Amino acid sequence: MHVIETSSGSKHQIEIIPLEDGDYKSLNKSRYFFDWKTEQGYEVYKLRIAGSFDVLGIISLERIPQEWRVHIRLLTVSIENKGEGKLYEMIAGNMIAFASKIAVREYAEYACVSLKPKSQIAQHYIDRYQMRVTGMTLSIEVPEILDLIKSYDNE
Repeated sequence: MHVIETSSGSKHQIEIIPLEDGDYKSLNKSRYFFDWKTEQGYEVYKLRIAGSFDVLGIISLERIPQEWRVHIRLLTVSIENKGEGKLYEMIAGNMIAFASKIAVREYAEYACVSLKPKSQIAQHYIDRYQMRVTGMTLSIEVPEILDLIKSYDNE
């Protein structure tokens, strides 16, 4: 999996690894938009360029096995990677693909990934990641979930 540096088009290999307890001290709302300390009871992962310590994105997951679903509780990119002037592309997509890989590994053909987006970004998730409106959430299931994984994890 990789991100693309917008200024040069260079690809940089990434790693998505569990957030460590010590990481929460450096995750401020001004850079990461949320109070991530509230997510400490869930599975929280950080995305960074391999070999770097700078966190480019964060995702909090909740597994809901009775519904064969992985729910994305929170997802963010760092402030410098949001909008038109972002430094790297594909951060959010890689994190959604990561959640999708967990769902497929856990629930096979029944795999589902869901999230409850802010209303202003819902259409972006529908257009970019093939998510569908499912009540109050958006979700992606097989076979689209496999297409998403393939498009972000294609090495």
